[in-house]
Amino acid sequence: MMKDAKLTVRIRIEPDGQPMTFIGRDAWCLLRLIEAGERGCTPIDQPAPRWSGYVHKLRKAGVYVETIHEGHKGDFPGNHARYVLRSTVTVIDQERAAA
Repeated sequence: MMKDAKLTVRIRIEPDGQPMTFIGRDAWCLLRLIEAGERGCTPIDQPAPRWSGYVHKLRKAGVYVETIHEGHKGDFPGNHARYVLRSTVTVIDQERAAA
């Protein structure tokens, strides 16, 4: 059985950050945040098992991601997080490599 290809993203935090590489779901999360811009991402809009974990790893690497807590109604009212990328980043390279 063949495994899925691993996504790899290499970025630089502007204006003069060192290149950083993210792999797998962390890379996927970063790309979703870049694409979303000011609108940001929620686990409701972009389902994934561990958004908070992916964001934690990005932050630990020095990427600034804001968390906005939002309430929601419906059958299961509560709160969820909206994540917004606040660092200005440049994607240097991205690829899918065989796992």
